[in-house]
Amino acid sequence: MTDLLQQGIFWLDVLAPTEAEMRILSTVFHIHPLTMEDIETEETREKCELFKNYYFVSFRSHDNGNSNTADVEPINMYNVVMREGILTFHFQPTPHQHNVRRRIQYLKDFITLTPDWINYAIMDDITDYFAPLIQKVEFESDAIDQLVMVLKKSEQHDMLVRIGLCRKLVMALLKMLGSKVDVIKGLIKRFEDKLFVNESPGDVSLYLGDIQDHIITMLQNLNHYENMLSRAHSNYLAQISIEITQLSNTTNDVLNRMTVFATILLPMNVITGLFGMNVHVPGQNVESFAWFSSITGSLLLILMLGVIFAKRIGFF
Repeated sequence: MTDLLQQGIFWLDVLAPTEAEMRILSTVFHIHPLTMEDIETEETREKCELFKNYYFVSFRSHDNGNSNTADVEPINMYNVVMREGILTFHFQPTPHQHNVRRRIQYLKDFITLTPDWINYAIMDDITDYFAPLIQKVEFESDAIDQLVMVLKKSEQHDMLVRIGLCRKLVMALLKMLGSKVDVIKGLIKRFEDKLFVNESPGDVSLYLGDIQDHIITMLQNLNHYENMLSRAHSNYLAQISIEITQLSNTTNDVLNRMTVFATILLPMNVITGLFGMNVHVPGQNVESFAWFSSITGSLLLILMLGVIFAKRIGFF
């Protein structure tokens, strides 16, 4: 890159290096075997390590290509920062290198370009790359918080899925951003103690402090959204519990009414059952409806007394 060459430094970006390429780079730039092992094995732990002629930074990005799911695929990125230049390694294509080169073009007349500044710019672009996901979580959390108490029964299953996916995304982002604060703190401390091989301007520490503040703000927002989602989840479960209780009460009320009706009709069934086909019925030889009317009236009277009694004790 012309601007880098004019500043007397280099930037070598390596995509998916092979074992042979790593051996050559290790020989040429005197990279420690521990650093080579971390890069070749795609070490996932984010860290900052100081060696004799360089310092090594592991800082993870993510694949933001599929923003419709809660799955965030991390991308491991490694920076080897020396006095003369910087080596960057990654195993998947990312937009960060292009974004940093474009930023250098814009700011070349206002900054002192150093390997430390390039390392800061890469880390800053990685941090900013999380902003769309944080904004997505914010919108989804606000929507869930407003809708969880006014759902129709047909929408409750969809809301449970939305809450689960959003909480999954929040936990993934908390996991990826949590360790970045320690890396930034380690860099700032070592710059302040002047432990690095580069004699960088003091404003690099200020730049790193800005990244640290940005990450801490993101973590605080994510914790707030997690609390919102947890409350919405609890409200959702409470609403489901209330509906189940209401349904149970309605079922019990129907069963009680059916029991009362059965209790009222049981004596009449007993009375009518006594007079079967082979039983002498009172008044069967009398050519009059008096006996029939009396029996029917008695049954109706028993029915009315049962209904009145059921109303008195609160079954109706």
